[in-house]
Amino acid sequence: MSVRRLAEASVQPASFAFNRANAAAAKQWIKKYPRGREQSAIIPLLMIAQEQEGWVTKAAIETISDMLGMPRIRGLEVATFYTQYQLNPVGTRAHIQVCGTTPCMLRGSEALMDVCRSKIHHDQFHTNDKGTLSWEEVECLGACVNAPMVMIFKDTFEDLTPERLAEIIDLYGAGKGASVAPGPQNGRTGSEPASGLTTLKSEKAILKSTREREAREAAKAARAAPDAIIAAPVPAPGAAPVAPSNTSKPKTDAPETSPALKTPSKTKVAPAVEKAASVAAPLHSAANANKADSKVEQVSKQRNGPITKAEPASAFKAPEVKVPAAKPAKPSLEDKNRPAGIDKPVQVDDLKLISGVGPKIEGILHTLGIFTFAQVASWKKAEREWVDGYLSFQGRIDRDDWVKQAKALAKGGVAEYIRVFGKKPV
Repeated sequence: MSVRRLAEASVQPASFAFNRANAAAAKQWIKKYPRGREQSAIIPLLMIAQEQEGWVTKAAIETISDMLGMPRIRGLEVATFYTQYQLNPVGTRAHIQVCGTTPCMLRGSEALMDVCRSKIHHDQFHTNDKGTLSWEEVECLGACVNAPMVMIFKDTFEDLTPERLAEIIDLYGAGKGASVAPGPQNGRTGSEPASGLTTLKSEKAILKSTREREAREAAKAARAAPDAIIAAPVPAPGAAPVAPSNTSKPKTDAPETSPALKTPSKTKVAPAVEKAASVAAPLHSAANANKADSKVEQVSKQRNGPITKAEPASAFKAPEVKVPAAKPAKPSLEDKNRPAGIDKPVQVDDLKLISGVGPKIEGILHTLGIFTFAQVASWKKAEREWVDGYLSFQGRIDRDDWVKQAKALAKGGVAEYIRVFGKKPV
């Protein structure tokens, strides 16, 4: 978690007080906690203060802490821990929270953030020129089925496209945010399929009252015309299957259908008759029990036998017994594909601005005579492969596109990097 600090003193108001309605709401929240546990109300009280002021000020934290009889440092700990509290001024008309968790990311949340960068401010938590709009990236907001989505105040706007989010931002910027209906923005209702319902279109098959009514109507028709053949009702689509009746079940002397073998039996028979109808258990045969069932394994073989058998050469070996492959040797420093190095200049570029280069990698590059962005920007394929092998990166230089990053940094520094990649170098 990043460090969260209070806003600069220059923007902090001198005092804070709840308005009449919020003061009454705060008292109701405090009453919900047992005597001696009133300090637990600090979380809802800070939210009420944020809804009133737009953000949580230092004066609000201190006032609420004093109201609850708790040390101010405890109030500061709560306010700076939970990310739901805005510790700096946000847009007066809208603060847009863009979900960046996996479902929304896969559905295009990065494009929504680009819209916020272009229409509000490049950096999060910064207001636009008029101070009316701001934005931030947040974790899951609970509308994954309708991804991508944003939250403004307490409303969620789902199934967004970059074009639709741009329209919403313009409406809030013009003070017409109340005209935007929250929820899905592509016309669907809730989280149902965009094409409409495909199942459960009718409740007839699942309502118990409907089934009972149909049964009563069938019985009434049978009484009215006892000699008529009443057709069995056709079950509605999706209805539960009806078990077959016993009327067509054949009566045989097989033990499976003999009522004398049921317990308890309603049919009283003599012990001799019951014994005659019973089937004795088969005699135990060790030879038969030792054989595999031919229906299962399609082969007649003994279950017992020698446990140790010669292991084929192609037998699978567990991963833990495999001999690890030797690491490939680093390329020679005398290789012709090694990038040309230079003596350390007076002004050394900060190679760590290239994504994928840390302090350790920067130190290794310095030992190879690589000190400037221009050197990295000039690497050809063979040179990149040599550095990949030397650093044991296996293609990482091309995946992270060091050359393109270095070209931007060599051309115009961080400003050119932001123009090309749309974000600050990390």
